[in-house]
Amino acid sequence: MTKKSEESFDGREWAQDALPGHMKPVAAIGPIVSSAHLAEGGSPGLSEVEYGLILASHAFHRWMVRCMAAAGVPGLSSTEILILHTIRHRDRGKKLADICLVLDIEDTHVATYAIRKLEAAGLVTTGKEGKEKTIQITDKGAEACTRYAQIRERLLVTSTANARPSEETLSEIAAVLRFMSGAYEQSARAATTL
Repeated sequence: MTKKSEESFDGREWAQDALPGHMKPVAAIGPIVSSAHLAEGGSPGLSEVEYGLILASHAFHRWMVRCMAAAGVPGLSSTEILILHTIRHRDRGKKLADICLVLDIEDTHVATYAIRKLEAAGLVTTGKEGKEKTIQITDKGAEACTRYAQIRERLLVTSTANARPSEETLSEIAAVLRFMSGAYEQSARAATTL
């Protein structure tokens, strides 16, 4: 092993091996972002968070689809899976407006289409409560959610137990994400007025 010393000149950091004449650049690469032009503004850290959100959201959506397929229900989109779990939540019937509110789905047609697909698959059933349409989980849908939960526990929860942040830290991260969600919503409303 060779001993390295760090020197700084010309505004760049270099690592120098103990071997003479061997110089190579060291990481002064800046924040990890998908759009450097956005990171040049007042908050490069926010650009890093945005890139993390992009990667995490795509990975999460892939995970949901593959986990539900492993649970025996292939062919559902991530939105359909989210809606199925929301309908199963607390085993109470849900109104379309409540599903859209909880999942922050702006276009009710997206949710309506997903519910029709879930109903055709026998995972949910629709009914009426007064004038409002309600959606309820079926036994088949509840079984799919239970298998999904079992696979999630085994492949995600148990396998990351020693590597992931503590439950307290995960809750803090979730609170920050909810805060950021509100900030993006408010900024989207403001952008619409421009």
